[in-house]
Amino acid sequence: MHPYILNFASVKALLRPAELIVSTSIFTAFCALGLCIATEHLLASQSLPLFSSLHMAIFGATLTVYNLPRLLPRPYGQQRMAQPLRPLYFILFFAGLALLIPAAINLNTSVMFTGTVLAAFALAYYLPSLPLPQKKRLRDFGLIKIFVLTSVWTIATAVLPMLYLNEPIAQYPFEVLLRFVFVFALCILFDIRDIETDSMRNIRTLPMRMGIHNAYRLVYYSLLAFVALSTLQYFRFHDTGRLVAAFTTAAATLLVTDYTRRHPGHKAFVAMTDGMMLLYALLIVLQ
Repeated sequence: MHPYILNFASVKALLRPAELIVSTSIFTAFCALGLCIATEHLLASQSLPLFSSLHMAIFGATLTVYNLPRLLPRPYGQQRMAQPLRPLYFILFFAGLALLIPAAINLNTSVMFTGTVLAAFALAYYLPSLPLPQKKRLRDFGLIKIFVLTSVWTIATAVLPMLYLNEPIAQYPFEVLLRFVFVFALCILFDIRDIETDSMRNIRTLPMRMGIHNAYRLVYYSLLAFVALSTLQYFRFHDTGRLVAAFTTAAATLLVTDYTRRHPGHKAFVAMTDGMMLLYALLIVLQ
């Protein structure tokens, strides 16, 4: 059967809305958009349009980058498992491009340049890159992958809104730092989840090098830093709602960390872990 023709398994998967949204990265795109809007709420004195060029670019870019690797052959001769949602990955990839390209045209030069650099790193993270040894992906370099992914998410959701609104980045150091440590904690959880797969591919990730127990400790330290930086941010901007959102999100992330530690193979891992980003954003936006 042609890979882009819906079969019975595809239709069955489409009937599960929650699984559909998470597995196609629609949920991840909303997480990225939510964090972007959360940053804008700190920068702007009034609410900004929901369908701005930056919002459409971030949402479209997330769909494009996360769905593209699912459409290409696996590297190193790995066999791809059957993917009943593959036709939908194809559709969402082009839907992402349809949002990204026209939106990017309306962005200012600084956002365009920074976004292009982020796109290059994001594609090199997921796709074999010619300049890299043995045409490897950035995610195949264990210690590099987590810092690349965390940095891309931090810049996309914290720095790009500042550039878009022509706000000096130096005036908001806590927003950038707390976003980094928060996303870093979540990325560690994903690395812990993937430790067996990465081990089979000889990818020495951070949890593999420092041990799972110490990796969980690093998650806790990162969340503690997130709370501390949010407190320092409060003393500068006196935004009580934002501080409550940070403490609530940190507590919820601790619960998710404990649950996924006891149930590492849970189907809802992505929804729960990525969902912490959306929770933080909603708590800020809806205050």
